[in-house]
Amino acid sequence: MGQIAQSHSCTVEAVLIANQAESFITSRLPQIDVTYGGIAGDRHFGLTKRAGVRESMYPRGMEIFNRRQITVVSMEECAAVAEALGVPEIRPEWLGANVVVRGFPDLTRLSNGSRILFPSGAGLLCEGENQPCRYPGDVIQSHYPDVAKLSARFVQHAQRRRGIICIVERPGAIAAGEEATVTVYED
Repeated sequence: MGQIAQSHSCTVEAVLIANQAESFITSRLPQIDVTYGGIAGDRHFGLTKRAGVRESMYPRGMEIFNRRQITVVSMEECAAVAEALGVPEIRPEWLGANVVVRGFPDLTRLSNGSRILFPSGAGLLCEGENQPCRYPGDVIQSHYPDVAKLSARFVQHAQRRRGIICIVERPGAIAAGEEATVTVYED
């Protein structure tokens, strides 16, 4: 692990949960409680998960550690992707976000092992970029049916701006409107 390079403050814009069957789209809440495994009731909750397309080094369906417990996006990156696509907005809900921050415009470039700490003592550990896929693109396309090829274009334009995946390092509450500290590590 590298040395601490710097710490930044940002604001928690929103907290959300994906608790609808067969949908990754999230809904806003005033507060979430994160435990080891993520947010109880969220589609990505659990200490383990079944290997899928992104874990092709394992047989599909094999039980592996869940590195994708929490998805974090920044409002600035959502706005940048919307601008690149030529649409008025991209809502964090459409991306399956669990935590939305404002004031950290390069969130997706956060190095693995960096942390986001909250006033309750909750801590999220960055496990890397949330690689863009066509599913959020399909949702964005459904909101802008007159804009051509948004599904495919989203994958291209969301590279290094799609947000990060995290695991819960320390349980606690995370609430909309509070300040968070992002601790960045050098490689």
